[in-house]
Parts: sequence; structure tokens; C-alpha cells
Amino acid sequence: MRGADETSGSLFSYVDLEARIPDRHPLRKIRQVVNDALASLDAEFEGLYVDFGRPSIAPERLIRASLLQILFSVRSERQLMEQMQYNLLFRWFVGLGIDDPVWVPTVFTKNRDRLLTTEMSRKVMAAILAHREVAPLLSDDHFSVDGTLVKAWASMKSFQPKAEASPPDDEDPGAPPTPDADPADPIEHAQTKTEPMPSNTRQSRNAEVDFRGEKRSNATHASTTDPEARLYKKSAGTGAALCFIGHALMENRSGLIVQGDLTQADGHAERRAALDMIHRHSPGSTRQITLGADKGYDAAGFVADLRQACVTPHVAQKERYSAIDGRTTRHDGYGLSIKHRKRIEEAFGWAKTVGGMAQTVYRGVERVRSRFIFTMAANNLARLPRLLAA
Repeated sequence: MRGADETSGSLFSYVDLEARIPDRHPLRKIRQVVNDALASLDAEFEGLYVDFGRPSIAPERLIRASLLQILFSVRSERQLMEQMQYNLLFRWFVGLGIDDPVWVPTVFTKNRDRLLTTEMSRKVMAAILAHREVAPLLSDDHFSVDGTLVKAWASMKSFQPKAEASPPDDEDPGAPPTPDADPADPIEHAQTKTEPMPSNTRQSRNAEVDFRGEKRSNATHASTTDPEARLYKKSAGTGAALCFIGHALMENRSGLIVQGDLTQADGHAERRAALDMIHRHSPGSTRQITLGADKGYDAAGFVADLRQACVTPHVAQKERYSAIDGRTTRHDGYGLSIKHRKRIEEAFGWAKTVGGMAQTVYRGVERVRSRFIFTMAANNLARLPRLLAA
């Protein structure tokens, strides 16, 4: 018998949101870890808010919503709020009831920017890694480090010459004549006659520009869209682009990111950030650990700094003038570190294809850094259901 295509028009639902989510859904385990991690940060959240005024968005809900945006590749806060209107899975994960109103996108964005700073993003990552089920997955002895380019939210057309001060001999048209001026020369007065306005004074926002033959560098040019972005290329044979460099420190047992950072792009940024992340992860430690890295880290100064910090440099050797000698390469652990260090590219690939970090939509080092670290924390969460089930 054919069923009837009729709309019931029911006004009430008696099924709880918890019952609508499958028991084996991976978000269940992620939500459990996130809730426990946010509960441990309750004192941190309490210190960020005053005891009077109108209540803002709960920080726990704001962080859970931001994680959803990364995990499901939602391109904007406006689209995220739109999906939370009808997506029961999103409402369940964030903690909204089926009748609770969804926030205005601009209000959500303002609250997000105030809460998710670089410091808070690092605390969220640390709280997730310190979870009772996650901590046993981590290695305390073997790590890897690498960097990746994050394209800035700025086009090459915005890379304009820097504004320079006027030359000393450039006189102010409105200033009195200099003493050495010839009195016989007539003084030009401003014309009182109004010139007709040109018929077409507005230029196209996306006009064609030919950069061929023009020399541009970070010393003479800067982006008008994001002045903190730098023109840089990481390898030979590739075109330079306005970008930042994201850095990650990975433990080698499970491939989870334990530290993240983002800096302006230059040739020494990766090595400086690697040392900062090592010292931040284990400050003042005298325990010998290993650090795997690619050939870009094979520099005498960097290797010496690692050895002074009780870190064995398992860095891939350059063909010429390598700072890594037989003291390191003769051990079997060196080959294992060189093999496992490549897994850090999986986190970078996930962050760019899923997490939206191939080209950031934020401007300024501080905002991009906080988002990059938070994306690395989301990458760890995305891998936890499979790791914990193993």
C-alpha cells in the first residue's frame, strides 16, 4: 500500500537531543574530552569575566562552537550560526537546547575574539593533552618539529611601496618662500577657479596590474591589507607569496601536536620557533630528549642550542657542511626519528584542507597565531576517537 505524502505539522517533540545522536558517533568521545578539559579551565574563565553586567556567551559554548567550525570546515561564523538553527548535532555538541535561540553572528565573533587569544588557545590545547585518557598516548622523550606556510588574507596587489617621508628639498606649497629665493620670482597663488571634476575618477578594485620588471621586497614594500604579512617562499622553484609561518611540535608516539606557534615569515623563523616551543613544553628540564627535523634545521647554531638544552638533534643531514656528525647518526634512534618526523605533515595537511588554514581569513600575527594553535588542538581532537578505540 502506498504511503501518504502528508506533512504532520507537529508542534512538539518528545525525543531528547541526546537520544538522537548515535552511540558510536565520533563526536561523543570528542565532546567528552572537550567538556572535561573545559571543566579544568573553569578558574581561568572565571578570571576573565566581571560579576556584574549583562551575561555574555558562555566561554564553554563559544569554544565548542569554534571547534565545530574547524572540524566541519564551516567557512564563516554567519554560516555556523545558520547551521546551528537547524542542525541538531551542532546544537547537541555546543550545549544548546532545541528551543534555545542562536547568537547573532557579529556578537559571536566579538566574544570569540576577546576569549580565544593566543594564551587561551594554548591553555585549551594543554588541557586536552592533560586529559586522563589522552595523557597516556603521549611520548615524553621523542619529538619532531616543522613549519608550514599560511597564506595571508592579502593579495599581491596590496603589496605597495612603503610611505616615505618627504625629501628635505620638497617645500610645502603653503609655506612662505625660503630666504634664498629670488624676490623677483612671482609667487604662485592658489587658483581660485574651480577645475571641473574628471568624468571617471573611480578606479576598478581589481584592475589589471603588470608586476614584470618591478623589484619588490619586504624592505621597501608592505601590504596595505595586512601590514604584518611578509613576502616569502620556502623552497626554490616556487613563487613568493604574502604569508606567515605556522610551527608545530609533535610527539612521535601517537603523532599529536603538543605545541604550536605562528610567526612572520623569514629564513630563521623556524629555528627560533623550534627552540621556543621546546623550552615552553619542558622548561628547565635536564632530561635528554630527541628532536627530529628536516634539512632546513641543519644549522650549526641551532644544533648547538639544542645540545645545550639537553636535546639530541635528530636533524636530517644536508649534503654539504652538515652540523650533524657520526655521534648522532650512528644510533638506531636517529633513523627512527627521521622516519617518524614526516608524520607532522599530516597535521599540516589536515589544518589546510579541513581546518581552513591554507589561507587564513584573519589579519595580524596575533589573531592568526591564536587560530593556528586552536586548529592544531582541533586536529588532535579529530584523531582521538580512533586512537582511544585502538
